[in-house]
Order: sequence, then C-alpha cells, then structure tokens
Amino acid sequence: MEKKIITPYDFTKVSEIALEHALVMGKTIKATVFVTHIIDNKFQVVEAKRKLQSLKDWVKSEKGIDIETIVRIGNIFEDIDKVSSEMEADLIIMGTHGIRGMQFLTGSRALKIVTESLVPFIVTQERTIRPQGYHKLVVPMDLHKETKQKLASVGNMAKYFNSKVYLVSPDEKDEFLKNQLERNLAFATEYLEGRGIDYEMEIIPAKSDFVKSMLKYAAAIEADLVCIVNSHDSGFMGMFSSSEEQQVINNDAQIPVLCVNAVATTIPDIP
Repeated sequence: MEKKIITPYDFTKVSEIALEHALVMGKTIKATVFVTHIIDNKFQVVEAKRKLQSLKDWVKSEKGIDIETIVRIGNIFEDIDKVSSEMEADLIIMGTHGIRGMQFLTGSRALKIVTESLVPFIVTQERTIRPQGYHKLVVPMDLHKETKQKLASVGNMAKYFNSKVYLVSPDEKDEFLKNQLERNLAFATEYLEGRGIDYEMEIIPAKSDFVKSMLKYAAAIEADLVCIVNSHDSGFMGMFSSSEEQQVINNDAQIPVLCVNAVATTIPDIP
C-alpha cells in the first residue's frame, strides 16, 4: 500500500524545515508527502491554492520530488488529525515554534494534537535534517509496558536509516521497580538484536532529573531523534509532567521528537 506523510505548512521557516524532514523521510520510505495548509475561511482558498502550487513546482524543480497539497478550512488544533485519518496517513511531521511562540505545539491545547492522535508524529523545530537522515535514535525506557510499543516504530526507523539506537533508563533503586525496568530493557535489547540493529545503553543516576539528563545525553551524542511514547492514562512515558512533555518536544538542542501513542501492547513484525 502507498505510504503517506502529512506535514502541516504555514509558510514559516519552521514549517519549511518540517517539510525538509518530510521530503527526506518520504524519499527513504517511498511515501507521498501531503503538504497541508489550514486556513480560516473560504475567501482564502484561491490564494492558498496558488501559493501551494508554487511550492509544489519549486519542490519538483529543486528536489525532483512530486508532492501533493491539501487546503482545509478550519484550525490546526482540530483538523490535522482529521486530515491524517481521512488520508490514512502513516506519519505526521509537524513543526513547533518552541516555548517562545504561540503557534503549533505550544501550550496544553496544542500538545493535545499529539497525545490524541493515532498516527505517529515527528515534531521538529528549526534544526534541519542531516543528509543521512535519523542516524542516532535516543529511546528513553521506563517501567510501563506501553514503552515496548514504540520499539516497532524505532525498529522500522532504524532499519530505514541504518540507525544506531541509544537506550536510556533511570538507575532505579527499588528492587521491585528495578526488576520491572530490567525486564523492559531485556525485551528492548532482544528486540533490537533480533533485527540486527546496533544499540548502546546509558543508565542515568536515580537522583538526577531524568528528563533533563536524558536530553543532555541526547545533545552530547548529537542525536537525530528522541523517541517517546504516550500511555494515555499517564502522559508521555508515564513519568513526564505536562511541563516535562513540553521540555522534551521543545528541547533546547532542537532534536526532533518521534511521538508514538500506545494504542495496543503488541508489537507488529517489521517486514
């Protein structure tokens, strides 16, 4: 089946960079990129279509890639998930203007786009994608069974880009919790080894701020992607507060973030 990537576009630098990510991803996984521009009212349709056609022509001329364009009347907070559902998209790649801005993924209302979507998200800032794509993937591990779910997406990403996976976990001292965490780590290493994916493990001291330390580690190794999972009941990874969720998505190093929502606990086989 045809793979489809949706990327919201508002003609800002942030959305241009998100489109760069989408084009590299689309080329790698052989997916069609659907550039989606959401407008306020019907009077903007003609101009929006004209501008998107110019963008489509430019991408074809400069990149040699055919993209598709969509104009939708509505608002980004409500309609991007609807578009992805209608299109049966495989992935959404979306820009955020960071903590300082008000567009896209800032604030609890905007973060809701990601947490309620059944389609995986890659959230980008102003950092361009490297020529080799997502070569270094940081995967925080925690105690929740849903954490295993993201390994399917991580595994696929690693196979597409010949990536190395960096598993990061807290140094849990409680014996019961430590055993549970170790089972998740054992599952992850077996999963990656079984698919021939290179990996390393990093243990962060229990007394440290795990989110801050994890992001510092990701920046230090020049990671290309941080991969997190939303467990619905308790937020991303089951350990992040809403402010920490934004800290990850809008991290200072501007590392893109893959957000996978746990809709099941079984992991499909990678073709």
